Amino acid sequence: MAIHNALGKAGEDAAAAYLERNGYEIRDRNWRKNHLELDIVATKDNELIIVEVKTRSNTEYVEPQDAVNWQKVRRIVIAADAYIKHFCIDMPVRFDIITAVGDIGAFKTEHIKEAFYPPMF
Repeated sequence: MAIHNALGKAGEDAAAAYLERNGYEIRDRNWRKNHLELDIVATKDNELIIVEVKTRSNTEYVEPQDAVNWQKVRRIVIAADAYIKHFCIDMPVRFDIITAVGDIGAFKTEHIKEAFYPPMF
């Protein structure tokens, strides 16, 4: 596994652990349907939370959440719609971003709740 892939997986592990420590129930990790993917799908307080995880070794050049541009938001929303339809889910949906900055085993995580809203297509 390439170093950046290992860093990304470790960041997702840190994000999932953070969510579980804070009372979220993880439904799925790296859920895929065709070319669509959701990093983490969780629930808390009868709400479905779609979490995009961004991992970086440092923030020298850019903040991790800045990588979630309008194209990425669009893909996440389409994937979330597919997930909701596939599992026949009827509950409010929230889109969050969790950033993990640092080295494997020593991440600083930040949870950005309601990081974006679904755009109107």
